[in-house]
Amino acid sequence: MFQAVPDIRPSRVSSAALLGAVAVAVGLYGMGSTSADAGAGGSLSAGRAPATVAAPEPAPGEAVAVFAGGCFWCMEKPFEALPGVISTASGYAGGMIKGPSYREVGMGATQHIEAIHVLYDPAKISYDRLLEVFWHNIDPTQADGQFCDRGNQYTTAIFTSDPDERKKAQQSKAAVSEALSATVVTTIRPSATFWVAEEYHQDFYKKNPERYYSYRRGCGRDARLKALWGDQAGH
Repeated sequence: MFQAVPDIRPSRVSSAALLGAVAVAVGLYGMGSTSADAGAGGSLSAGRAPATVAAPEPAPGEAVAVFAGGCFWCMEKPFEALPGVISTASGYAGGMIKGPSYREVGMGATQHIEAIHVLYDPAKISYDRLLEVFWHNIDPTQADGQFCDRGNQYTTAIFTSDPDERKKAQQSKAAVSEALSATVVTTIRPSATFWVAEEYHQDFYKKNPERYYSYRRGCGRDARLKALWGDQAGH
């Protein structure tokens, strides 16, 4: 496991605040729901407005891939560097309310996980190539989060939108397990509403490069990726 480091990410809250807010969330957000994405069609509780908006549908000739790889700050850069990728966005997927905020997701009350929305041109880059980049930027053997970030919101997942994507994701997962000679805990899940995170999270590596690279190093991300993937490691 990785050594804990001081948390330099913004908008973290105290333990007391977490406990109080989670108690409120349980009452407000209907935690008993069994829907994979109750927020997509469920109604909001009185007095709560959405904090984020859903990503728009892709235009004709475009496609979307959604991956969860722990801290979303660290997942934009690898995909934005790829020819054929049109844009990326950090956000939240797989949870139980509409328009979750970073604070709510961080509390663990909504069951969302941090994810990356990759808009791409399938005529220029394949879904298989996106999967390859995804794997090389995560530790697929870590079940309790990613690197120094622990909690459900940092677990890894692939959200698939159709049977073909699911089949490719399953095949790539099996190949990764064989390559690493290890159990891969990354889940393969059906597509869910993707909520675009607050603006200050978008392109964080460009807006705050010193803080971004300090966080990566301090969290042990690059060292672990190098140990897992060697020269194929993302960065």
